[in-house]
Amino acid sequence: MTEILDVSNKSGLRGALSGGKDHPHYKWVALSNTTLGMLIATVNSSIVLISLPAIFNGIRLNPLSPGNVSYLLWMLMGYMLVSAVLVVTLGRLGDMYGRVRIYNLGFALFTVTSIALSLDPFDGGSGALWLIGWRVLQAVGGAMLMANSAAILTDAFPAAQRGMALGVNIVAGIAGSFIGLVLGGLLAEWNWRAIFWVNVPIGILGTLWAYRSLHDTGLRRPGRIDWWGNLTFAVGLTALLAGITYGIQPYGGHSQGWTNPWVLTGLIGGVVVLALFVWIERRVAEPMFPLAMFKIRAFSSGNVASLLASIARGGLQFMLIIWLQGIWLPLHGYSYESTPLWAGIYLLPLTVGFLAAGPIAGHLSDKYGPRLFAAVGLVVMAVSFGGLLVLPTDFSYWAFAVLVFLNGLGGGLFAAPNTSLIMSSVPAHMRGAASGMRATFQNAGMVLSIGVFFSLMIAGLSSSLPNSLSTGLTSQGVPAQAAAQIAGLPPVGTLFAAFLGYNPIQSLLGPQLLGQLPPSNAATLTGREFFPHLVSGPFHDGLMIVFWMAIAMALIGGLASLIKPGKHEINPAPAQS
Repeated sequence: MTEILDVSNKSGLRGALSGGKDHPHYKWVALSNTTLGMLIATVNSSIVLISLPAIFNGIRLNPLSPGNVSYLLWMLMGYMLVSAVLVVTLGRLGDMYGRVRIYNLGFALFTVTSIALSLDPFDGGSGALWLIGWRVLQAVGGAMLMANSAAILTDAFPAAQRGMALGVNIVAGIAGSFIGLVLGGLLAEWNWRAIFWVNVPIGILGTLWAYRSLHDTGLRRPGRIDWWGNLTFAVGLTALLAGITYGIQPYGGHSQGWTNPWVLTGLIGGVVVLALFVWIERRVAEPMFPLAMFKIRAFSSGNVASLLASIARGGLQFMLIIWLQGIWLPLHGYSYESTPLWAGIYLLPLTVGFLAAGPIAGHLSDKYGPRLFAAVGLVVMAVSFGGLLVLPTDFSYWAFAVLVFLNGLGGGLFAAPNTSLIMSSVPAHMRGAASGMRATFQNAGMVLSIGVFFSLMIAGLSSSLPNSLSTGLTSQGVPAQAAAQIAGLPPVGTLFAAFLGYNPIQSLLGPQLLGQLPPSNAATLTGREFFPHLVSGPFHDGLMIVFWMAIAMALIGGLASLIKPGKHEINPAPAQS
């Protein structure tokens, strides 16, 4: 009898794995595959981030040269920007033609582009353009995965288990952005091409598995593609986010580029085109962006909270990397070349916090409702930002680890309930569009975080860094004229140098000027401690502005999460079936 049961169970599992969509195991197959898809998509949003020095060395291009800053920004931002622009369209296409069909195509495209990226045959600017172009295409595949994974899970799981499933999926996705930091640091130490090679076997496995096992279980809504809506949304959002990204570059003697005509054109033109997009969407019969969904309080407030949390989380990630790589790690004996790897390792408590809280919060929100968990998660994040505010620049690591773990814990408490709140508030046939809209707010928040937090940090540095640089350099024998010239350079160069694991002082002074100084002074200037001590005060001034803004965003997002649904709306509270 036992043997018969064992055979029956194995046969049933085989049926689920081979695509039996009505089999009770199918939901777990859907969860495991979509979680793998989300993980690989989000790992790749950050794996390049930590590997940029190795990539630029590999293609023989100096990312800090003024003419190459655009390559650096597009390598950094292209993937996230394209993802933000396309996820709504691809979610809508999932509603029309099948969520699983679009998801599977995304897995295949992601794998093919990973192969192309690893085979970059060029050096210099041509090599950078090859990588940027294929990263854009890879982002299309990643957007297909992100736009439809939450909708596939919402279709596959009953309401009583939906929060848990979305918790595992979403937390894996968010944790992937931090796992990518460690993985990129490890692989880049060996070979920069390995950061793309690692995707290939996982992508092939995931693609074959997805095509074999996943089937559409939700409602499909045939319709026409809203071409004008798609076009105006893509152009408007791209112009707006690109304008914000380029706004952090210096222009016309200013430390930032907000007066640059091209930046102003992107910002103003982007807003105008997005206003045209809204006008179009209110008049077409089958809009790509169903604005009527924003009349659902849980949907609109959940997305506001998601956007604010994403901006705060993205800003935290960039600031912590600069803090570790530019100040703390060199002060504690790490060479600048090794700081990218160790920054990823020392940020592991952040990932652990996400992984610990996410599935638990998802499970509990199924029982007790998602609204309170989402709000509490953002309050916990705000508390951790407050702790980081009072932490000295040269901190005790264990205090830092506790605070970033607490931040990860708050993010994990928020992520799954927030997603459940959004996805459960909309009609079943609109889940693909809702999933895409949710991902748009989240991805746009990551892009906005660079513009917002780098601008705030640069504003903080501009008031105190020039004097610190001038005084510190002249005290080591650097001629006053050269020191004043270096001190007058835009702070963004210093930030990028620290962010990429370069020794900023060595880059700023150059070998000719260093060669004119006494060897002991030159050794002090290019040593591990001079720059961190020099910049720690101005950097802390900038951090104060950044973290106060993050606290405000987290608390506003928490309040938005508490907004209750209207009387006639779908209630996202736990259901029993």
